[in-house]
Amino acid sequence: MIWRLLGIRLALAALTLVGVAIVVFVLLRAVPGNPIAMMIAPGATEADILALEARYGFDKSLFQQFLIWGGDVLRGDFGTSISLRQDVVNLIAGRLPATLELAFLALLVAVVLGAGIAILSTRLRGRTSEGVIDSANGISLAIPEFIWALAFVFLLGVIWPVLPVSGRIDPVLDPGFATSFLLVESLVRFRFDVTANVLSHMAMPTFALALPLAAVIARVLKAALLEAMSQDYVLLARLKGYSDLATIWREALRNAVLPTLALTGVQFTFLLGGTVIVERIFAYPGLGNMAIDAVINRDLPLIQGLVLTFGLMFILINLSVDLLAAAINPRLRHG
Repeated sequence: MIWRLLGIRLALAALTLVGVAIVVFVLLRAVPGNPIAMMIAPGATEADILALEARYGFDKSLFQQFLIWGGDVLRGDFGTSISLRQDVVNLIAGRLPATLELAFLALLVAVVLGAGIAILSTRLRGRTSEGVIDSANGISLAIPEFIWALAFVFLLGVIWPVLPVSGRIDPVLDPGFATSFLLVESLVRFRFDVTANVLSHMAMPTFALALPLAAVIARVLKAALLEAMSQDYVLLARLKGYSDLATIWREALRNAVLPTLALTGVQFTFLLGGTVIVERIFAYPGLGNMAIDAVINRDLPLIQGLVLTFGLMFILINLSVDLLAAAINPRLRHG
């Protein structure tokens, strides 16, 4: 049953999250360097240093530090950022909406582009244009997100400056929204001026993230479609008089979706990881940009909170894909 599957997945997700917490906690403290040294003002005394170490728990053993931190995390307290002197939960909550909107918009663009390319290439199979499409798709697959980002900045921000190259919204535009989900809330409130402005800032980072994923989706979906097109039920559809495009859309596509869905879920987690560099290139105020600053400043509480947040997002994405696959495929749902 699907509820049994959900219970098993939730238990495994909890164990995975605990493992991630242990690994990141130990590794961060094994790296050479003292984060307290970055907080000490010139002329600080030994007593000042000891006071800071006691405040952040660095005067205790590694095991004691983990127990204290783990207990605080279970209560929803991720500590205070060393570099920003603010609550880690509030910092992450302020940046998370920007990253989620960017990631899911990129996923939407990737699915639409990838599915369109796969259907078109399958429709044109055996023709010269199929080879052209597959070659272009292969090039897109070989180019990583940050190269696309740099290319877009050069082409659309420098050579032909039609799109903003940094930020999330124009500073002069103050929407006064209740949440940080600017794109979603602007649509709900019918503030299409804000929607257009936010989308203009998101356009380049969105396509930089979407193009490699779209290429993966197109390749896998096309292979699944070609396999489906050789099945008996497709031949029967053709005997009924369905056109080639109608056969692909009505018969082959729904049977080719499942393997593509599973791969898309896995690749979406890589897309989330790719937001770190892409956000930095476009000075986009999301979790990725904050993560780089946290690493540079050796801000252990903030790094730990960010890693757990990304880990939780990866787990939830994989869980959602598993449940969706089970809902689509009765054999998985009742197996």
